[in-house]
Amino acid sequence: MRCLKILVLIYCSLLLISAVSSAVTPKAQVQATVDQVIEVLRDKQLQGEPRRKTLSQLIRARFDFTIMSQRTLGKYWKSATAAEQARFVELFSELLEASYIGRIEAYSDETVSYGEETLEEDRAEVATMVQSGGTHVPIVYRMVQQGDQWFVYDVVIEEVSLIRNYRSSYGEIVRKEGFAGLFARMQEKISELRQSPMSTAGK
Repeated sequence: MRCLKILVLIYCSLLLISAVSSAVTPKAQVQATVDQVIEVLRDKQLQGEPRRKTLSQLIRARFDFTIMSQRTLGKYWKSATAAEQARFVELFSELLEASYIGRIEAYSDETVSYGEETLEEDRAEVATMVQSGGTHVPIVYRMVQQGDQWFVYDVVIEEVSLIRNYRSSYGEIVRKEGFAGLFARMQEKISELRQSPMSTAGK
C-alpha cells in the first residue's frame, strides 16, 4: 500500500519520540526529537546491529502499541481473549518495527517543516511536511498524552491512516480465519521482513 512505501519519509520526520525530551507540548517534543533521530542516522560510528538496537529502543519506548492495537482490531479487540489481545500487541509491535527499521537506514537528508498543532484534552495531532527532492508529503501524527509525554498511536500520510489500512485487512482475516489465522500470517510476515529488511513491506 502507498503509505508503507514512503515510510522512509516518515522516519525522517518523526516516528521516534525521545524518552529524555523535556518539551511539554506534542509539537515541541516532535521538534526536539527530530535532531536526535537524525544524529543517530548520521552517526558513522554507529552502524549495523548496534544502531538498529538503538532505533528499536526508541520506537518501543515512545509508541503506544496497546492503543494502536486496539484501534487496529476495532470491534474484534473486544471479542478477543486477554491472551489473544496480548499476543496481538506483541506481534503487531514486532511487525511494525521489522517493517520500518530498514527504511530508517535509507535516510538521505530529507527535510521537515512543522504545521499546526491541534490539542483536545489528552489527544493531539501534529502536522508536518516532509520534503525529498521535489516531492512534498504531508504527514500528521496522532498522539496521546501520558504524564508530560506524548506517544504516537497513528500516522496519517496524505490523508490515509496507517491504522485504518491495517484494520481493513486484519478484520477480514479475523472474520475468515480467526485469530489463529491472523497470528500465523503476522508471524510469517515478520520472518520475511527480518530476512529482507529493505524489501517493500505489506500486510
